[in-house]
Amino acid sequence: MRVVMFGFQTWGHRTLRALLESEHDVVMVVTHPRSDHAYEKIWSDSVADLAEEHGVPVLIRNRPDDEELYTALKEADPDIIVANNWRTWIPPRIFGLPRHGTLNVHDSLLPRYAGFSPLIWALINGESEVGVTAHMMDEQLDAGDIVVQRAVEVGPRDTATDLFHKTVGLIAPVTVGALARIAAGETEFTPQDRSRASFFHKRSAEDIRIDWNWPAEDLERLVRAQSAPYPSAFTHHRGKRLEIVSAVVSEGRYGGTPGRVFYREGDGVVIVAGADARTGRNHGLAVTRVRTAEGEELPATDYFTSMGGYLTNRP
Repeated sequence: MRVVMFGFQTWGHRTLRALLESEHDVVMVVTHPRSDHAYEKIWSDSVADLAEEHGVPVLIRNRPDDEELYTALKEADPDIIVANNWRTWIPPRIFGLPRHGTLNVHDSLLPRYAGFSPLIWALINGESEVGVTAHMMDEQLDAGDIVVQRAVEVGPRDTATDLFHKTVGLIAPVTVGALARIAAGETEFTPQDRSRASFFHKRSAEDIRIDWNWPAEDLERLVRAQSAPYPSAFTHHRGKRLEIVSAVVSEGRYGGTPGRVFYREGDGVVIVAGADARTGRNHGLAVTRVRTAEGEELPATDYFTSMGGYLTNRP
């Protein structure tokens, strides 16, 4: 089939590479300009560079809604558009233009975790598995019929970076497998159960601010979800920003006020956590490594030279 590819960052790069290595003919690529957004500078393999290396025409767009792009698409005469990590709305006259419509590849197990940063949100929420879904695009974001879906297990110590590497490896087989079904003439795929759908927004600085009213188990997953190269989850100590680089759920149960710097346990320093910490039934978050406002990373036991005081949401 003649394929036009819409994509960005490493997800789009892996998709384009899979298409270039397949039996299909990539006739044009549409990608976004380079971005300075904190999350969009991560996993930023260039789709444009890969396309140009293979002699594929490239158009750079923030939004795919201009007449020049529409005319170029018509002239390219694609059988299908394949999209992965396209960051803005694709209008119906674009996604409906090819003979077989548009196949979108999304890194979640749809219908759950539609939208942005699905791996990070899924890890924070304690999901047991994540994955990649190829579905037919319609007017609702990430809502079309599922063509191929594959899952991988979330391990007890997996970080968001681990999950990225697990799922990015699924892009090629999911994409090529979905195209094989479509090329074979199949048109009936699996409708999404919209009663199970959830939609998530982009991550921002506010989303990595630690709230010590959260249970320690949730905070431990937040820290893992914000693993390098993502920005670390952070709190404030004595008025200065303090990043929590690594942490585990404490073995003991600790009572008192959320955010209290309380007790040395093993290699960590336990911070009291949970809205009902006053009951003494909660585990705390045993912080093991921190990074100061000056950028110094060190063991928490070296940073907290004495117990007492509080970690706070704001300076």
